[in-house]
Order: sequence, then C-alpha cells, then structure tokens
Amino acid sequence: MDRTLIAGTTIFDGSGAAPFAGDVLVEDRRIVAVQPGGGLPRGDARVIDGAGATLMPGLIESHGHVSYPDAARNADFTRLPPEEHVLVTMRNAKTMLDCGYTSVLSAASAKPRLDVVIRNEINAGRIPGPRYLANGPEITVSGGLGDDNALHLPHYETPTFAWVADGPDEIRKVCRVLVREGVDLLKLNISGDTGPRNSRSERAVMTDAEVAAAMEIARAAGVRACAHTRSAESVKMCVRHGIGIIYHANFADEEALDLLEANRDWCFVGPALGLTWQACHAAGEWGITPAMARERGLFDELEVSVETMGRMRKRGIRVLPGGDYGFAWNPHGTYARDLLLFVDVLGFTPLETLVAATRLGGEIMGMGEELGQIKPGYLADLLLVDGDPLADIKRLQSPDALLVIMKDGRLHKTPAGV
Repeated sequence: MDRTLIAGTTIFDGSGAAPFAGDVLVEDRRIVAVQPGGGLPRGDARVIDGAGATLMPGLIESHGHVSYPDAARNADFTRLPPEEHVLVTMRNAKTMLDCGYTSVLSAASAKPRLDVVIRNEINAGRIPGPRYLANGPEITVSGGLGDDNALHLPHYETPTFAWVADGPDEIRKVCRVLVREGVDLLKLNISGDTGPRNSRSERAVMTDAEVAAAMEIARAAGVRACAHTRSAESVKMCVRHGIGIIYHANFADEEALDLLEANRDWCFVGPALGLTWQACHAAGEWGITPAMARERGLFDELEVSVETMGRMRKRGIRVLPGGDYGFAWNPHGTYARDLLLFVDVLGFTPLETLVAATRLGGEIMGMGEELGQIKPGYLADLLLVDGDPLADIKRLQSPDALLVIMKDGRLHKTPAGV
C-alpha cells in the first residue's frame, strides 16, 4: 500500500468552507483521512511538509481542447499531419498536468480520434496527463462554425476542428461513428460565432430536428453532450433537448436565464472568456489588432459576457472557468489565466472561482461524489501551492508555485528531497 501524508498545511477543501490548518493522508488512489489541526500518525507514510503552503484539490478544465495545436488559423488544424498531431496532443496533455490541471472535460478534438487515443494511453499509464473525458470534432452544419469549405474547392467533411453534417440523418451518422470510436461526449455547434458572416453568434444555425437527432444517439449510447451556444435561442435549445454542458451563452436573454436557473441542478455554463479576451488585447502578432477586434464585435461580446455572467452568478447558475486554450493567442500552458479573469473581469470572488474550478469541476465531470474536494473517500487529485491562492489567485499561473501535483494518489511533481 502506498501512503502519503501531507502534514502541517493549510487546507482549502473545495467545498466553499474557509481554509483550515491540518493534515491529509492518502492511501493508494484515495484520501483516507483529513485531520483539522494536524496530528495524524506518520507510520510508514511518505511525509510531505506543507508548512507555508495551501493544499487544494487539483484544478479541473471544463472546456478543454488538448489536441488544439496553438494554431493561428482554422486551416492549420487540418494541415497538421496526424502523426505530428498525436505528438502535439501528448505534449499538451503533459503540459496540462504540469500546470496543476488534474482533470479535463474535452470540448472537442481537432481530429476524430485524437482525444480517444490520448485518453486511453493516459488511462493505461503509458503517458502523463489529466483525467480525461474524450470528445470528437465539433459537429457543425454547412455555413456553421468550423465549416471553412469554399464552393469552388473540393468539399471536406472535416475541414477544420469540425465535422460538417446537415439534417437529422447526417447528424445521426456522425454521432454513431464517434460513439463507435469511443468518445465520452458529443459536441454540437448550435450557434454561430462572433466574426464570420455566415455563422453569426446571435442566432442558432442548427435546427431543433438536428439537435434532437444528436441527442437521440447520445441517449441511446449513454454518452453526454455539450454545445457551443452563444445565442439566446441556442441556449434554450440546449435546455429543451437535455444538453447540460453549455458553452459561452454570452447572449442569453431573460427567458434563457430563467430556463438555466430552473434547471441549474443539471446545467453548467462555461463562458470560456479567455479566447475572446486575448483576441481583444493580445492577438496583434497574429493579425487581430484591437481595432479589428472591435470591428468584428469581440469587444461588444466581452461587454455582454460580463453582464450576462454577472446575472447568472446572482441566480445561482453554475458558471465554470476554463476554455478554448490551444489557439496561437490563447496557448496551452496559460489555463489558469481564466481564474484571474473570473475574479478581475467577471466579478467572482477568489473563493467562488476556486470552488468552481474544483468542486463544480468534479460535478461537470460526472464525478461529484469522488472528485473535486478534499474529503475521505475522494480521489487523491491534489495540489500543494506555495502561499495562499485565495489571497493571490495569480499564484496558480506559476508552475514554480506548484510544489506538489498528485493525480490518483500518484505524485507527478514533488518537492526536492521527498
């Protein structure tokens, strides 16, 4: 039996309670004891001195794109050969774990089987990476987000990070193929996105019949679904059809907010603010100047997002940080910036933000009874952070501040001498 005692530390347990001093004992994969005030016997355990540090649950990325290759253009997703793309995804998975993200719910894979094979390799213990719920490409319609086909060129079903399908029967077929290949989730691009004229963010581009067809297959196969939904109508379609993982929701109107609040026991919202924020403020190197971002409506989208997420917060709707890392101006390894944006831009407290990134993260993973908190019986996915991340949430952006990273009771990173 492998035993690790983290002693004399400050414990943020993820529940929302105030941090407290104490010890935590891990045996094999799970936490077996949490002792406020400390004093747990050491026995034959490996001992890690947690003085001056904070022990917290591992961070959970609720909108992951592990296979996205920090691309500057949608076409780069397809042009990257599959052999190199597998290696990129392996490296990104390790980077995510190195950054303290011990779990990821994928919001889409750049190629149909990338998530599945990397998840399987992680689960088999052959490569390092987070606990992983695998997805396929984003399922879109002609003219929807991710369809970069041009009428004068050969048509591709998977032209970018998306798989283009039209009508209920085509949608069913794509979903069945992805289920056959072993995905845990399906992703639907129900709304458009800010920028492209043919896929505007304030309208739905999928029909009710197409969404219903996807959910018919998801329910039959026992997999879950998530959706890209910026427009109010697309949010309502998600709730109507039972899609509980709702990304963006920037333009949710009062009716959509009422629906989300009434169904908050099973619905989650992930605004994925980081990509838009970076496009507005830090994408000039890739040709998106602030003036261009303003012209495309990205600053308007940011402004609306702040207002909408504030209203969701007041209504008790579960809003989670994370998302859309893997583009050139929003690269892998910067995931914890989303935590700072939640505090500095969206107005959540550091406590609310870290609860959302841990306890609520466990819930969106479908593992709320054993993941995302420091409690006896829970999986030992833990971070020991130098200092107090509640006092300075930027600490979580520094790999050097992560003294210990533990996943499934196994130490991925340890202090010198342990």
